[in-house]
Amino acid sequence: MASIAVIGTGYVGLVYCAALADLGNDVWGVDINAEKVASLQRGECPIFEPGLPELLQRQLASGRLKFTTDYSVAVPSAEFVFICVDTPSSTLGEADMRAVRSAAAMIGDHLAGHTLIVNKSTMPIGSGDLVNGIIDERIADGATFAVVSNPEFLREGAAVRDVLKPDRVVVGGPDSDAIDRVASLYDVLNCPIVKTDRRTAEMIKYASNSFLATRISFVNEIAQLCDRVGADVTVVARGMGYDPRIGPLFLAAGIGFGGSCFPKDVRALEYMAREADLHPQLLRAVLDINADQRRLFVRKLEQAVGGLHGKRIAVWGLSFKPDTDDMREAPSLDIIRMIEARGAKVHAYDPAAIQVARTMLRDTTFASSAYEAAEQASAVCLLTEWNEFKQIDFRRVADTMETPVMIDGRNLYDPNELRELGFAYVGVGRGTLQREAVHADAAAG
Repeated sequence: MASIAVIGTGYVGLVYCAALADLGNDVWGVDINAEKVASLQRGECPIFEPGLPELLQRQLASGRLKFTTDYSVAVPSAEFVFICVDTPSSTLGEADMRAVRSAAAMIGDHLAGHTLIVNKSTMPIGSGDLVNGIIDERIADGATFAVVSNPEFLREGAAVRDVLKPDRVVVGGPDSDAIDRVASLYDVLNCPIVKTDRRTAEMIKYASNSFLATRISFVNEIAQLCDRVGADVTVVARGMGYDPRIGPLFLAAGIGFGGSCFPKDVRALEYMAREADLHPQLLRAVLDINADQRRLFVRKLEQAVGGLHGKRIAVWGLSFKPDTDDMREAPSLDIIRMIEARGAKVHAYDPAAIQVARTMLRDTTFASSAYEAAEQASAVCLLTEWNEFKQIDFRRVADTMETPVMIDGRNLYDPNELRELGFAYVGVGRGTLQREAVHADAAAG
């Protein structure tokens, strides 16, 4: 099998290190953080990702996976060098390419023989040319290389599965030999492989994530209308999803998308469109609607409890999605900060993300359980649909709350069941505002 160096052991890099080793390759994971490398060498997994700690330890024990801070150890003997460093957004939406530039320079300084450079990080269109130029300026005489784009399509919480059982693999490169060699790494997975040029491969990644984000913002805008006219967006989405031209995925109304991919990639694609003298109206709307959902959620909470000043509010779920401790662009951050800015005190609980959240939410109190968070609360806000929250004893919760109010940001619960238990229930796009207006009119009459 192949000899591979993976530059960067963040979320994407670490998953690919372990998975590529699991496929029988000899893999070096390279990172400039010596403390992190030492921890990885001990088999300690720095992120919460189902299945990854076990896979990491198993591959370390096999001897196929090793970690180092030294490019000279990992790169010269590698047939493939994967670039998996971070490309965060700037304030304007442009991807920050400093880590990519640095990695490319270090790779160029240490190449020997013929090496395929694989851009795995999400990079702007044309980044293959950038990496190619940096390496070309620094490569030693006699060494040769080719740069191939091979974007990742990992879902946090299912990342190991997404590498080992992918929906598709995309490979874009300058010539058929380079493309075929990278594609051969995935032959054993028996999945569709899209072979194309570098820029098209780079665009497929951005277009895919932006389209999924668009579906979320679309259904959230429909949810806003459902609240006004008295319709239930959960049934609307189910009815839409039976149409094979539409399908059911990514039509769950809620508090908007977050994480390390969708917000960053939509902003980056919007930035690239502006730089190309285009007018990316749809992409801008996707971002605007996403921000609106968080503000609307806080407004619903405020209306439900009669103002937030001096209130105690429980928050269930902090990570941007279940089965991860990732707090990057998590909707909970904006929502909690807005609640606290209005004078309320937040008591929050999450099964995995509290340690990360402590560094980002300085004024928030963190509870050891969902039940503890709800004690004496004026309302519970469900922000992340962890399985743990599906098994809640709501009679117990209601007995300890100041007022039994549920603001369900993920439409996880049955409104009728909670109302029968004495809760005031407010969901997303479930006709809440219209029904309240009807009831108010009836009371006034």
